[in-house]
Amino acid sequence: METVILVVHVLLAAAIIALVLLQQGKGAEAGASFGGGASQTVFGSRGSGNFLGKLTALFAAILFATSFGLAFFAKERASSVFDAGIPSATLIESAAERVEELPALEVQRSNDSDIPTAQ
Repeated sequence: METVILVVHVLLAAAIIALVLLQQGKGAEAGASFGGGASQTVFGSRGSGNFLGKLTALFAAILFATSFGLAFFAKERASSVFDAGIPSATLIESAAERVEELPALEVQRSNDSDIPTAQ
């Protein structure tokens, strides 16, 4: 189910980008994106602006819904990881112990460098 919502989410995002790019600015000539007066016959007398605007708003609303769905699945996945029996305090303590096991980095400094050192 999560994969289906993710695919729909990505397709909606691409569709919104395409719809925004197809729309005209306020100062643009009528029908510029469709060539001449074609927008008057395809989308009615008001042109494509109203249709594309409503379609963009619809796709944006569905995109928000899919975002909430994906957030729900992410929350469920995160809570199932923490419910697996590994408390966060134990996890932090074990990581702190493992840091002490790491070998120390030996730094060799040369005094013949042109870069001054702070003392």
